[in-house]
Amino acid sequence: MTATAARREAPARMLGFRTPWRRGTLVPYVLVGPALLCLLTFSVLSIFVAAVVSLTNLDIGGLADYGQVRFIGLRNYQSLFGDPAFWEALGNTAFFVLVGVPTLVIGSLAIAIALNFISLIWGNLYNSQFGLLNWLLSTVGVAPVAWLADPTIAKFSVAFVAIWRGSGLDIIIFLAALQAIPPEYYEAAAVDGAGEWQKIFLITVPLMRFAIFFVTVTTLISWMQFFDEPYVLTQGGPVHATTSMSLYIYQQGFRYDEFGFASAASIVLFVIIGVVTALQLRARRNADV
Repeated sequence: MTATAARREAPARMLGFRTPWRRGTLVPYVLVGPALLCLLTFSVLSIFVAAVVSLTNLDIGGLADYGQVRFIGLRNYQSLFGDPAFWEALGNTAFFVLVGVPTLVIGSLAIAIALNFISLIWGNLYNSQFGLLNWLLSTVGVAPVAWLADPTIAKFSVAFVAIWRGSGLDIIIFLAALQAIPPEYYEAAAVDGAGEWQKIFLITVPLMRFAIFFVTVTTLISWMQFFDEPYVLTQGGPVHATTSMSLYIYQQGFRYDEFGFASAASIVLFVIIGVVTALQLRARRNADV
């Protein structure tokens, strides 16, 4: 380092600062800046606005004349917790989470592992006697099922569509993690006499702990905001059997024009997601200790 550069850095060192321009440490912040700005604008700011609106009586009339908007404190939350439809929507969301998240994570991991042996999988699919494709064709004569009309079956029907839709991204993440595992581990295990199942449970799964954790957290957050399939397929029916929390919030805000009430419900959902995510992160840290 030249004497001039040293004199230029001396004040920064005395104040406890580094010189990010010289070391290039400012470049990552510039690259993530636009994404961070969008996050602050459309997520953090939206949460703050929803929290404020949840303390008011804002409805469709209030949007036209802000003079009608009044501060009502926690009255929306009191009405929310006293609404049976809210608790039913919360229970439906819990059902979708309990059914969808484990199925999606485990299923995506299994498919990703299977795709590593893709020729074997396709051989089983095309097997003339026991192949999956032929077995599916043999089931064409099954009696019709009320997939979206029966309240119980509708829950599973909606959940299945969401699982099918969401599995692609999770499989890609798992495949990327699988490709990153050094093949030498499997070769050493084969020399020691390990079978395929032993390789999966003793090598593959332990080395993919972070990928599994990441997929589980993001999938859980996504399913707690479950909206698309209930809205498109059933509109929350029959008899509210598939009304999720996000759909309930949408209905309260845009069907009944109760924006303050819907904002209160969204804040409750936000708190639930935050608590569940924090518990997962704490469990992850404790497991790594």
